[in-house]
Amino acid sequence: MPKDGVYDVLFLCTRNAARSIIAEAVLNKLGQGKFKGYSAGTKPKGSIDPYALNLLRQMHYPVEELRSKSIEEFNAPGAQAFDFIITLSDSAAGEITPQWPGKPVTAHWTFPDPSRFDTGDHGEAEIAAEFAETYKDIHALLSTFVSLPHQSLDRLSLEDKVDEMSAAHAARKA
Repeated sequence: MPKDGVYDVLFLCTRNAARSIIAEAVLNKLGQGKFKGYSAGTKPKGSIDPYALNLLRQMHYPVEELRSKSIEEFNAPGAQAFDFIITLSDSAAGEITPQWPGKPVTAHWTFPDPSRFDTGDHGEAEIAAEFAETYKDIHALLSTFVSLPHQSLDRLSLEDKVDEMSAAHAARKA
């Protein structure tokens, strides 16, 4: 159990503009008092995708403090330690990421980038539907994640459970 009773979770994507932002917001709402979500990008866009922001607002998530930020912000000297580091994009998982203090449990959960539809070839409704699907999938996985008996599981058991969740998610999407 973390020293303050709250598990800190960092979600990583490449651009930190949609999936990781959505995961941060969802975890902060679902995990109140037990989890604190953060997000960052290996090559941050510098702004949040407007479809992601709109979706979160429609779902009544606070968005005022959300912002696209670099992984470097969390890797600076004196930066906090995380209990979990979860990558949400294949490209971020394949990129070199720093060594994290405290040996956090790491996992990779693959979610397609809903921003890929924002190319001019798709209509507003189709793009919004992609973001809604991504939100639904992230919400479902994080609902399971926050319900795990974290305090009674040792590190290896936690790693196994998080990996099982990832495999189950991938199997549902296949």
